[in-house]
Amino acid sequence: MPVKKIKRQATQAELDHPLHGVKLVTILEDVVDFYGWEYLAKEVNILCFKHNPTIKVSLKFLRKFDWAREHVEDIYMDMLNEEVYQRVLAKKKAENKI
Repeated sequence: MPVKKIKRQATQAELDHPLHGVKLVTILEDVVDFYGWEYLAKEVNILCFKHNPTIKVSLKFLRKFDWAREHVEDIYMDMLNEEVYQRVLAKKKAENKI
């Protein structure tokens, strides 16, 4: 009979991290919607952001190379802290409630 694996419980630090539970596709889509591909290509110097960028190809690259994913995650974290983004987010939430 196969041995049942015990799932590791997330630590409180992991649970409190702002990126906990946020999918990479959501991060990329939000960054592209807010800043655009041109800004992303300038900040993270990779070809899949510069030439004919798509979410699918970019996700494949970001999942393969940790350094690129970390750059995009940093941009996302900076975006979350921007006042302009907070206003846009509040407006979207208000529109969805009406």
